[in-house]
Formats: sequence, structure tokens, C-alpha cells
Amino acid sequence: MDRTLKALSLILSYPTEELQQAMPEIAGVLIAEPGLTAVARRALSPLLEELEMLDIYELQERYVMLFDRSRTLSLNLFEHVHGESRDRGGAMVSLIETYREGGFDPATSELPDHLPVLLEFLSTRPFGEAQDTLADAAHILEALSARLVRRESNYAAAFAALLQLADVKADQKAVAELLEQPDADPEDLEALDQVWEESEVLFGPDPNAGCPQVRGMLARMDEPINPAPGVAAE
Repeated sequence: MDRTLKALSLILSYPTEELQQAMPEIAGVLIAEPGLTAVARRALSPLLEELEMLDIYELQERYVMLFDRSRTLSLNLFEHVHGESRDRGGAMVSLIETYREGGFDPATSELPDHLPVLLEFLSTRPFGEAQDTLADAAHILEALSARLVRRESNYAAAFAALLQLADVKADQKAVAELLEQPDADPEDLEALDQVWEESEVLFGPDPNAGCPQVRGMLARMDEPINPAPGVAAE
């Protein structure tokens, strides 16, 4: 398992007391990662420190305000490349099947395209394969990083680290298109309800359904996968 991708998956998950207790080990993994520059490792330090030291309820409130109350900061990746509702559902069916073929059964109630879930899966794959998948999502990662920088959030450093690991320059036109979408006020609950009710995610039967951007992101993951050593595919 790639411990760095697993560590990034954990720090991008909803904060818990268990996460806080594990932060010294998680921080040790990330600070020692040779695939990150010294600048990137230093940039992660404030986030790692606050996840370990801040009051858990404050951490949870911050997380919800960032990632759960803003569609433009959603950690559900298909929100950022959406076509019709059934297209998104079809793409998620394809992703679920990819997980199953890889012997991966996420123990979570999150949607399959939730970034921490995807990172946990990628941590079980050969690094080249994981790197290719991160490269496919580079424009989303860069847009999320930019939005978090605007909000002066230390979480921006985690997305910058993922972009470094992807080792690819994101399509700047695609990044600009994502950044053109206006940010909703996380305090305006009525407006947020309207945004999230615009379209419902429906799981269609066709695993190849989906808008071209989603299919492109999953292109490598749709190829036949050999289960990881010692892990039997379903």
C-alpha cells in the first residue's frame, strides 16, 4: 500500500478523534515523502498541526463549512465534471465496478467518487496507475486548491501535494472553466439547498454512460485490472 496516498486520504476525510490520535504517524509519513518537494512538505505542516491540536468540534465545523456546504469545493469529484444526472450515476457505477475488480470494498457511506475513497483505493494500486488517475483529475485538484487558497484554508496544501504526486501540468482551460463557477455562501442555507436540489444523482445501468470528461478521467481505470497480490477480485 502507498502510505502517502493513504495518509492524504485520511487527512481529507471528516475529522474524528481517531484521526487526531493517528496524526503523529500520518504527519511522519507525509513529511518523509521523497516525491514531495521540501516546500510542499513545509506547506503541509500547518494543516497537520491543526488536525492534531485543534478542538475536534472546531475541526469538524470547518470541514463541513468547506466541503459539505459548497458544491464548488465538493470532494465528490463527479460534481465538477457533471453532465446529465444519469451520466454521473453511470460513471459512478463504472467506478464501483473498478473498485470491485481491484478487490476494494470501501467501508464508508460516502459516494464512490468521494476523493478520500478514491485515494484509499489508489493507495492499493501500483503507483504508476495511481499517478495516471491523479493526472486525469489534475484540473479538478488544481481548481479545488485555488478555491481553498482564496479561503485561506490550510487544506489547500493537501491538493497541492496531490498535484505534485500526479507530476503533470493541469489543463489550464479546464481549470479556468471550473473556477468560473461562482462560490455559494456557506451561511446561506436556503440558497445551498437550491443548488444541491438542481439535479439528483441517479445510478444508471450502463457503466459506460457519462459525459466525455468523466469517461476520460476513468479511461485508465476502466481497463482490466489485475488484483493486487494476495487480494482476490470479486
